[in-house]
Amino acid sequence: MRITDDRYTRDRLRLDLALRLIRHEARTCTIRDWTGLSDDRIRKLYKSYVAHAGDGRIRRHRGKAPRQAAYFLRNGDLRLQAASLASFMCQLGLIAGAAPAPGGSLEQLRWAEGFCQAYEAFLQEHRKPQIGFEHACFLRRALERQRELCLDDCAGCGALVVVSPFASRPAACVFCG
Repeated sequence: MRITDDRYTRDRLRLDLALRLIRHEARTCTIRDWTGLSDDRIRKLYKSYVAHAGDGRIRRHRGKAPRQAAYFLRNGDLRLQAASLASFMCQLGLIAGAAPAPGGSLEQLRWAEGFCQAYEAFLQEHRKPQIGFEHACFLRRALERQRELCLDDCAGCGALVVVSPFASRPAACVFCG
């Protein structure tokens, strides 16, 4: 048996994705839902490959995940970053369709890899990102539901903007304003 056989593909993807999510400082519940790994296995991965490797910059967040849509509308910089991240997610088709059911299926793993690609592209675009991984997850869910946040076009330049569906629309985006 070789490790490259197809029967091991899903298990390798689960472990690789879990390490990728740990490096993005995702919460354990997010990693568990997206990969299907147990909490104990996630902790062991962190201890073996991150904590003992001496990478003390990566923190493990505890508690509830972010749930306030107003966070993305606080100031112009956050609005710009939210629109940028939403743009990357739209390009990869992460907002248009619902995420696959959690549990670590191959389809779920591929979707989660696409989400990581969008987030990593966002991190490369912004030197000092104010949107963490868990906030990015919440942004995607909020934009998908369109009850708290939705996408719109700037009246001046047509750029993508993130707005509240209940508030009056801003006259222009960060650049036009």
